[in-house]
Amino acid sequence: MSLTEPQLERPSWTFLTNHTHVLVALSRDPELRQRDIGYAVGITSGAVQRIIDDLEQGGYLRRERVGRRNRYEVIADEPLRHPLEQDHTIGEILEKLNN
Repeated sequence: MSLTEPQLERPSWTFLTNHTHVLVALSRDPELRQRDIGYAVGITSGAVQRIIDDLEQGGYLRRERVGRRNRYEVIADEPLRHPLEQDHTIGEILEKLNN
């Protein structure tokens, strides 16, 4: 018997980026492990690490070490990066997706 994660059926494309998916996952549970984020989003732990680094450098996420784990804080009032969306914040998206 294999102890692998169950496979989720995933669409071939989505409207939101993996960066957004990581932020959604962390806004729902700020203490998720990177492995669990990867499973939820459908990407590798290495990709999760790169995205978290991007989000931290962009000012959208703070990481705090708590014992052996990380705790994340989404900075919801940061504006979106694309010129078509810059009048909105990541918090607006997360509010809609988490309701």
